Amino acid sequence: MSVSNQAPAVTINQLLEQVGTHLQADRCFLYARDPGVGKGRIAFCWRKNDVVPNPIHDWQEDTTSLPEEDPLFRAALACRPSVFVEDVEAASPVVLNREFERQTFGHRALIHAHITDNGQLWGILQPCTFGQPRHWTPQERSWIEAMLPQFLPLIQEYISSVEIPDKQKEPQA
Repeated sequence: MSVSNQAPAVTINQLLEQVGTHLQADRCFLYARDPGVGKGRIAFCWRKNDVVPNPIHDWQEDTTSLPEEDPLFRAALACRPSVFVEDVEAASPVVLNREFERQTFGHRALIHAHITDNGQLWGILQPCTFGQPRHWTPQERSWIEAMLPQFLPLIQEYISSVEIPDKQKEPQA
């Protein structure tokens, strides 16, 4: 897909749809983050249909209580490998906070794919399914990892083009 003449938001939305349909997911969203100010937001979301909840939200500080509450986010901030959760209900508390996932997202299976550059978290790609567990095949895992580099320059361009509240703040992490 050529991205040369498209705004980053258009291309990001196209890539989210590609990921969602390829994986037969119910939803696929992108958490975009400015590591310079420790703020991020779910800025983009593809959904299979309108019944699937849309989690898009405003900018939030993400280096204060969120890493304590969410082990998946803590792993992302530490630039650890992406996490493939086949069943939220059966996952270890070391991997995720079930109650946080249930209340915040409602999904049953997910991929928490970390988009990083030079030891900094720029985004999280999160395809997911609802209602039942889902096995992520080795081919799907490899495919997702191969997709992540396509998102990085788009997120960086998006971050540089949007107004983030208190962007002049010093880095928090």
